[in-house]
Amino acid sequence: MIDKILLAVSGLGHAEEMLKTLKEMPSIKSAKVTVLHVVPPQTTSEAMTDKWEEGGKILANAIQFLNLDPSQVSSILRQGDPKDVVCQVADEMDADLIIMGSRGLKRLQSILSNSVSQYVFQLSSRPMLLVKDDIYVKRIKRVMVAMDNSDSARKCLSLAVFLLQDVQGSQLILTNVTTDLRGKTSEVTDINPEKNSVLAEAVAEAQKYGVQTRCVTSSGKPGEEICRQAEELNTDLLLIGSPDRRPSVAKSLVDIDRLIGASLSDYVRVNATCPVLLARTVA
Repeated sequence: MIDKILLAVSGLGHAEEMLKTLKEMPSIKSAKVTVLHVVPPQTTSEAMTDKWEEGGKILANAIQFLNLDPSQVSSILRQGDPKDVVCQVADEMDADLIIMGSRGLKRLQSILSNSVSQYVFQLSSRPMLLVKDDIYVKRIKRVMVAMDNSDSARKCLSLAVFLLQDVQGSQLILTNVTTDLRGKTSEVTDINPEKNSVLAEAVAEAQKYGVQTRCVTSSGKPGEEICRQAEELNTDLLLIGSPDRRPSVAKSLVDIDRLIGASLSDYVRVNATCPVLLARTVA
């Protein structure tokens, strides 16, 4: 399910740490990795030369840090607008997963500061794993999936089950939040999946592959509750779906409304205290 991974590196090392941690999981061991660094256009040829040299060193350091079998890793150094190039390379290699670092900027800040990760997520339909600069990457044992009746949530479930197969002592945490937009919250509690049809279906799917599950629930504003649950339950990786509601004619345009609006996935991307894997389904 994840055979080709695109790792976009900037020199900070967070995305590299995430990939190295993923590579410890049995389901990812054989995946091929393409490490990409993008050199933005410069105003002078001297500056461009310096940036190319710097980019080559960033790629070399990343590959050395990953310490992968040479047959499993390749590198690309390319010039252009980073957000466009990442999407282009992901399409060229037909990537199953994009891994990037993220500064965790708020919505309006993201567009004003030209956030690369935010634009890539808006423009690509491929699963994307974001690692904020202030996140400590841990060995992945506890994976949380925010479940509802959407196709994107089911896609997240499939990804989580795939990742956790054959991981000893792992746990898939399934959550279904009861929305209360007034902000009134409840305790995070365990729930019998038989009392919740969405969770019951998810548990049945996980059990097919021998993945251990735990079902929890709480009420409140969904984005806030998902982040709170992830932190309270010491989650190592959080998966959340984001259906693409844009018409096909607008696929090349950034969804301004969702950049500055109340997008659930955007809230979680910014506020979660663990790495976040965003999965999108195309309308």
